[in-house]
Amino acid sequence: MQAMIFAAGLGTRLKPLTDTMPKALVRVGGKPLIERVIEKLKDAGADRIVVNVHHFASQIVGYLKDNDNFGTDIRVSDETDKLLDTGGGIKKAAPLFDSDKPVLIHNVDILSNVDLAHLYAMHGDSAATLVVSSRKTKRYLLFDDDMRLKGWTNIETGEVRSPYPDLNVADCRMLAFSGIHVISPSMFGLMDEFPDKFGIIDFYLKVCDKVVIKGYDKTDLRLMDVGKLDTLAEAENFINQL
Repeated sequence: MQAMIFAAGLGTRLKPLTDTMPKALVRVGGKPLIERVIEKLKDAGADRIVVNVHHFASQIVGYLKDNDNFGTDIRVSDETDKLLDTGGGIKKAAPLFDSDKPVLIHNVDILSNVDLAHLYAMHGDSAATLVVSSRKTKRYLLFDDDMRLKGWTNIETGEVRSPYPDLNVADCRMLAFSGIHVISPSMFGLMDEFPDKFGIIDFYLKVCDKVVIKGYDKTDLRLMDVGKLDTLAEAENFINQL
């Protein structure tokens, strides 16, 4: 398995902690978030991990070096000059991956009970596989009965985005994205026409009528986004219950 950890974000919702450190090094249960994700990926079989960095990049690079890259092949995709968003981050990191294996993408601030080895194995021939669930949110991805991605909607504003002009939201399954997904290297070529900076969901919505992007509905999903100060206190209990 090869994987990528999104660790370049500014972590503004975790201020003032992130005034002096990157979000990736914020500790939960005595360990930095990035270490927890690396351990989970290694346990699932990842033998190459790419980490993108921007905010306090040198601290992350130093932490990885001090820990001998946790005994695995960790490569850094440096976005110090410009934060590239999720899609642009993958595009820049693409040369650091083997071109014949899918890449499991994981946000650094996500804790979950997702079986990453199972997710990677069941990805199959799809262009991308997105872990989704029916949790409550304002923004949903839209899937057909075969769990193929068709579009996106914001239920608060009524906005719908889809390459299918006749898409009927009422006919779709509305599921929330988890921040965990698998992308096939064949997708990297489709990113050539995109700018340096773009969101991965924007990319998926642009190409989902041309390639098969599937949703993996994990009905028993337990997930916590450790992106805010008020979730840090809950996170340790969450980890102990996984």
